[in-house]
Amino acid sequence: MDTLTQRQRTFDADQMAVASFILGLLGLIVFNLVLGPCAIVLAALALFRRTGRPFRAGLGLTLGVADLVVLATTVVSSHSLLIWHG
Repeated sequence: MDTLTQRQRTFDADQMAVASFILGLLGLIVFNLVLGPCAIVLAALALFRRTGRPFRAGLGLTLGVADLVVLATTVVSSHSLLIWHG
């Protein structure tokens, strides 16, 4: 593999790490069902492709998982409120 292709691949992985962080952060506020898994997949791909920003990819992975935890907590709490008032 030549150096141009390797640099482009590293650049793409770095951009995936940044995108996973941003999507994970946004997912805490809106659309956590969609943005959380996207953040997880992008972070995993960035780490697999040996990004130069592994900490940012790790944050994106953590935030993506946090999105799904927030979603699960919201669903469980709203379900218990409906049963309690029913």
